[in-house]
Amino acid sequence: MSRFARAPVILCAEDDPDDQTLTRDALAEGGDAAELRFVGDGEELLDYLHRRGAHSDPDSAPTPGLILLDLNMPRLDGREALQAIKADRTLRDLPIVVFTTSSAEEDVQRLYDLGANSYVVKPVSFQGLVRVLGDVRRYWFETVELPPAART
Repeated sequence: MSRFARAPVILCAEDDPDDQTLTRDALAEGGDAAELRFVGDGEELLDYLHRRGAHSDPDSAPTPGLILLDLNMPRLDGREALQAIKADRTLRDLPIVVFTTSSAEEDVQRLYDLGANSYVVKPVSFQGLVRVLGDVRRYWFETVELPPAART
């Protein structure tokens, strides 16, 4: 059972519309009750988290309980966005799962060094995606104890 008063928000930083659709469909297939929102790059991710520009209304940009972060995005990539979030006192407690196609050891090590909470390689099959996203959601919303700043 989730400890959140309402459906937790998963904020997915992903620039590929097809991957956005697959992620949305996989969470729905797994019966996930989380509210899924998307931003297209690292700059928009930071705007969302700081409620700037198009994301200035708190009702349309609720604090996420989890961030799924792709690495290769335009404008500001996932590495730079992660570094900025973890350096910000008001944001650094938000759990960030790097969710990418790269399994390169140097990427894994660097992202953990930058403060990633988890590193997950995207599965190639839809059923694998359903399973992994369900596991990630259950772990972060039902298993671990999060600091108060990371709870929505």
